[in-house]
Amino acid sequence: MKLSIIIPLYNEERYILSTLKKVEEVIIPKSINDVEIIVIDDCSKDNSWQIINEYVKNKENVKLFRHDVNKGKGAAMRTGIANCTGDLVVFQDADLELSPEDIPVMIDTMIKLDVDFVNGSRYLSGVPRPLSSFWRYIGNKIFTLLTAMIINVKISDMACGYKLVKKDLLDKLNLKENRFGIEAEIMIKALRFKKERIAEVPVQYLPRTQQEGKKIRNSDAFKIFYKILKYGLFKAS
Repeated sequence: MKLSIIIPLYNEERYILSTLKKVEEVIIPKSINDVEIIVIDDCSKDNSWQIINEYVKNKENVKLFRHDVNKGKGAAMRTGIANCTGDLVVFQDADLELSPEDIPVMIDTMIKLDVDFVNGSRYLSGVPRPLSSFWRYIGNKIFTLLTAMIINVKISDMACGYKLVKKDLLDKLNLKENRFGIEAEIMIKALRFKKERIAEVPVQYLPRTQQEGKKIRNSDAFKIFYKILKYGLFKAS
């Protein structure tokens, strides 16, 4: 099997090299015989594009794409999906809030449980994590509870960026969201399609502040809430 690691990138000149190096250092399970890394620069305004171009010279397993205008994380993820060739796809944030060290566990879980989707959870016990924002925690719990009630399934972290999905399932989801609402769209559509073939695993989480470059804002919470209703309650396709 081939693994595609999709990395949406926007203004991460401080972190992108560390992210790529950590991704390349990951010991991938033997069930995977080929790996490609796809980086999508969403029209960064800092030096991210120049830095990554220099780093990936002569690296045949890394593909680079760049949006001419800023379209959002969801659009970058969809560009990655459209250009990947793997059997499995994992989404890796460029800021290292989520550790690439968890990728092998997600792959092993998918194979062991024979599921099509493994969702990372920042709230399941099993790994050490630093304390994080109480209000972000509460907001995510509300979103997760609402999603769970609508779909009738027990999940712990709807909005986690770490998602490992079989490519054939991704292709059936017909993803449309351009911004942070894509996390809700992927989760809800996949749950509606195959909720009995989805698993969760605990993942590490090192939260950033807005001063450190965190992109999501409090105002995005209202947009995510709407997306949950759109794809969950109103069953938009």
